[in-house]
Amino acid sequence: MAKIFIIEDDIMVATLMKQALAKYDHELSHFTNAEDCLQNLHLNPDIVTVDYNLPGMNGIDLMSRIKSYNSAIMVVLVSGQENLEVVIDAYKGGASEYIIKNDSLFVNLENSIRNLSMNVVLKREVEFLKDQVIDRHKYSNIMGNSTPVIRVLKLIQKVEKSNIMVLVTGQSGTGKELVAKALHYNSPRARKPFVTVNMGAIPEDLVESELFGHEKGAFTDARERRIGKFEEANEGTIFLDEIGEMNLHLQTKLLRVLQEKEVTRIGSNKIIKLDFRMIAATNRNLANEVKEGRFREDLFYRIQGFLIHLPPLKERGDDVILIAKSFLTEFCKNNKMEQVNLSKEAAKFMLEYEWPGNIRELKAVMERAALLCENNTIQVEDLMFVQA
Repeated sequence: MAKIFIIEDDIMVATLMKQALAKYDHELSHFTNAEDCLQNLHLNPDIVTVDYNLPGMNGIDLMSRIKSYNSAIMVVLVSGQENLEVVIDAYKGGASEYIIKNDSLFVNLENSIRNLSMNVVLKREVEFLKDQVIDRHKYSNIMGNSTPVIRVLKLIQKVEKSNIMVLVTGQSGTGKELVAKALHYNSPRARKPFVTVNMGAIPEDLVESELFGHEKGAFTDARERRIGKFEEANEGTIFLDEIGEMNLHLQTKLLRVLQEKEVTRIGSNKIIKLDFRMIAATNRNLANEVKEGRFREDLFYRIQGFLIHLPPLKERGDDVILIAKSFLTEFCKNNKMEQVNLSKEAAKFMLEYEWPGNIRELKAVMERAALLCENNTIQVEDLMFVQA
């Protein structure tokens, strides 16, 4: 039920404490001194029982160190001291319980741990429920209520506050840049730059300069100093779209930038230290690219800190109609047109269509159909005309 550390230098007392708690299936660990306890706090115990008289450090001082590491850890102080001032100091220091070492020690310990472990269970349930709740307002740019979309939003929610690198995969037109923006604008870097680079849209001979910058005179057309995209993204987020288009030479340079968090402009020897988060996206299968020798294996594992895969539109059910209506509303408003609607037949056809171009195709189809339709209602033939 709970992960419990027992800090007790008396082996016999510790053994009896473990026996008293063993029937509850807790995960128990025993340490005989404060130092060993502190070195293992990264294991994230829920409850720590601390003997007041430990060698090298008393129980209240150890409790203070534990609370400094993680204030959520509950501490039970076990002591032979019945002095009121010691008890008051213990509770002031953050003790959840203070148990006297007397004939009732093990019964009182058992009752105390049973009550505290219930708090652990409740806390886990609350955290689980929080994890299931999605604030849709934060992700208003990602439309849809289908199960695949909710799964994506939950993944975004898990990593939006961290600095871990994210690789977004999915077919062209599924909204990879929208995911990158959601990650950035809900992160601590939200007020800092969000810089997008489409690796497939930059001529190969200009990519290095575009990413890392150059000094004046570094090459024939370098008429002035240029700041690279990584420098632009300092303290913010850089989004490398279609990273699978990058050649092996630049992959090597990118790997170094990611490892060292520094760049050197072309034509300069000055190292520029940077602080950025990188999000990458691709519609390629990078694992296959690695096998074919077109993508570095070490870079592949480096950028795949956390994977978010976007489903194709055809797998998103009624989201197709929800998104289509949103596109129609936006298009009509921007073009000062009366609102255009979908007929039932058109909606049925759209739900059955494969949408190979995904959301990008859907938007184009809706905008064209809005102009083609009669009586402000899109019929199947309007869609068919666009497809032809």
